Amino acid sequence: MLPEPTLRHVADFDIDLDPISEMGDGRAGKRRIIPIVGGRITGPEFTGEILNVGADWQTIFSSGVAELDTRYAFRTEDGAVIEIINFGYRHGPKDVMQRVATGEDVDPSSYYMRTHARLETGHPKYEWVNKTLFLGVGGRLKSSVRLSLYAID
Repeated sequence: MLPEPTLRHVADFDIDLDPISEMGDGRAGKRRIIPIVGGRITGPEFTGEILNVGADWQTIFSSGVAELDTRYAFRTEDGAVIEIINFGYRHGPKDVMQRVATGEDVDPSSYYMRTHARLETGHPKYEWVNKTLFLGVGGRLKSSVRLSLYAID
């Protein structure tokens, strides 16, 4: 019998965003880039700051599903720099997603925002992240994203 995976909460990310740069229609849908410019991480495994070195390259499909494709980095309080590559989807009822798009504070439980992530670092204390997969649950605010990250054990 195969082991059943479990989720272990590692941190909460409060990710600060710059305004959206609209690219227009691409091959698969509406394309846009949202710069990731900072933020804070708190949790049992990581505490630190999000660095101003990344972005979310999104595709919005005709169905309204947003494909999230982010790459950024954070620095822990003890000095480790950790890269995160996060891929996922955000979707929900049309009226809810319109409210999210206008920057309204919408309860994240009223729509779906899930990601899977890979982290990488050369810091020996956090070497375990190089061989662990992660699951994220998120919510979009007017100029930020809230993400809870879980290790898949």
